[in-house]
Formats: sequence, structure tokens, C-alpha cells
Amino acid sequence: MTKRTLGISLYPDHSDVNEDKRYLVLASQYGFTRIFMSMLEVSEGKEKVAQKFTDLIKFAKGLGFSTTLDIAPNIFDQLGISYDDLDFFSELGADAIRLDQGFDGQKEALLSFNPQALNIELNMSNDVAYLDNILSYAANRPFIYGCHNFYPQRGTGLPLDFFVNSSMRFKEQGIETAAFVTSQAGTMGPWDINDGLPTLEMHRDLPLDIQAKHLFATNLIDCVIIGNAYASEDELRRLGDLNRYQMVFGVSLATEITQLEREILLDNQHVRRGDITDLVIRSTEVRKKYKADENPVNSATHTFKRGDVVIGNDEFGKYKNELQIVLEDHSDLSKNKVAEISADELFLLDYIGPWDKFRFRR
Repeated sequence: MTKRTLGISLYPDHSDVNEDKRYLVLASQYGFTRIFMSMLEVSEGKEKVAQKFTDLIKFAKGLGFSTTLDIAPNIFDQLGISYDDLDFFSELGADAIRLDQGFDGQKEALLSFNPQALNIELNMSNDVAYLDNILSYAANRPFIYGCHNFYPQRGTGLPLDFFVNSSMRFKEQGIETAAFVTSQAGTMGPWDINDGLPTLEMHRDLPLDIQAKHLFATNLIDCVIIGNAYASEDELRRLGDLNRYQMVFGVSLATEITQLEREILLDNQHVRRGDITDLVIRSTEVRKKYKADENPVNSATHTFKRGDVVIGNDEFGKYKNELQIVLEDHSDLSKNKVAEISADELFLLDYIGPWDKFRFRR
């Protein structure tokens, strides 16, 4: 599996270079390693553009970032450059160019053999045989990447099923993928309309880290990029702290939780049992570890709703101290409620399959 990474976006045609550099330093401290840099519109001459982008990309490279330039066909005419010679982008220090618009397949395949060894990033937000067509022309696979679009206008982001289908086309071919999440603090994008810059419409108003959790949980996205600038430091920290390889649910603890239950909940690796049930997600290994520990029935409610986390008490017999996440509402005196998952994260329960690993965090 490809290592999962985090990225940020910069808009040099709209921003102050010193603010961009400050943001880069901050993002690098929280483990971000990739930049999506917009070159969709350019308001200055070729020399000034080159100077600005070179300075910023060189600074970013010193912090360990790789840079993808998002380019549109009109930029080539505006700057007097050609797809047949990518020296201009290489000299800026870019590692990849993203083709905002596609060609006939043969052209993209030829571009992947560019002597500058730039990666060619394709638009993933199309559920058509675009990638298959390019690969059929014997493209240089290690230099082909995929990246979804972002959608500044509310109501125009991708629906989940379309996103899954279009992403699968790339993952099934082993192509590295990326998609965008939106900061709730960021106000800058490439256009004057900016209702956030997510790939998925369902993400537009969610906390940034929950959007990223979802993208990683689909197992379809390798790099999560913040679409708008600038994310707050708290958002960067939360994303940097995110476990990219297993689900970590945010929970609020029940008032009646005991020290034993707290330890079972927070200090253990949980694994969903392979023979699954619709009622609950069962983490059964912990009951073996804590089988000798008493766990009395508590005085809290024993009527549970979806997203409640419960642990078997002394009335549960051999299942005592088994941890479960409630999927369907039910009542059971032999279980103590110990926590509940954040309402914003309840939809993520659908991504815990047989043998999947998960943890909890306050």
C-alpha cells in the first residue's frame, strides 16, 4: 500500500509570499509534505511569474515539500510555452504538473515520458475510461498520478457514489491518488466564489479532521490535501495528529465510567470480530485480557443508541469486559455505557468491516 500523506494548497496569484512561507513552515511542523499550487490564472509576465514561483517552490523544497502545479491550457499560450517542452515548470522546481483538462490519451502518455521527469497528474473526477485510454497508449506508469477536483460552489461537490466509482478506476490500476478537504478557517482559493474547497459535497461543513478520516477510511485516497488557504493551526495540528491507517473515533466519556473501563476503552488496540453482526461492532480480545477484573453494573442508562460505546459488566458472564460499539438501538442490563462517539463521526461506523482495526480518543 502507498504511504499516506498530507498536503496544503497555495494560490500565489492571490496571496502574499511571506504569508505563504509562514504557512509552509507551520504545515511542515505538523507533518505535511505536499503542495498543490494553483497556476490556473496568471496576472503577470513570464519573468515575474517565474521569479515568484521559483522562490516559493525552492523555499518549500527546503522544508521537505514536493510541489504539483495545477495548470490550464490557456497558461501555455499566455506564457508562450508548449506541452512539448516542460522545461519552464522543471526550472521552477516543480515535481509534477496537473492537467486540469485532458487530451486524447496518446498525448498524456507521451507527456509521461517527459525528459524533465515531472510527474503527470490526471483529473480523477470523471467516471469514464480516461485513465484506461491513457494507459492503453503505453504510458510511463510510475509518472502517472491521479487527483480529484475541488468544488468552490456550494452544492457542486461530488456525491459519494460517483466519487467511489471514479476513484476505483485509479486504485484498481495501482495509481497514486489524492483528493481535497476544506478548512473551515480558510478563505482563499483560485476563484472569487469560495464556499470551501472540498472534493465531496458531504464534507463541506464538517470539521477538517473528520473529512480526512473519511477519505482515508475509503481506502481509495493516498494523499489528503487541504483545498483552501489558510487552514488554522488547530486544524493543521488535528490533521497532523490523525492516524492515517486506522480509524480513531473521537468520544466523550460517560460520567459513570470506571478506571478499568477507561483503560479498556482508551489503552487498547481494538479489532472488529470477523463474523460480524448488525447489532454491534464487537471487540472481543479485550475480554480475554481483563477476564479476571470485576466490573459491576453501573447506575447509568442501559438503553443504548447508535454510536454508544458499551462494555460488558459482571452480568455478561463469559463476555464480561467485551467492548462493543452500538449500531442498532437496544437495551441490555449486562452492558455499561462508557462513552459515545461524536455525532459528526457516526457515518464513519460504516467503514469498520470484518477484522478492521480501530481505537478511541477523548
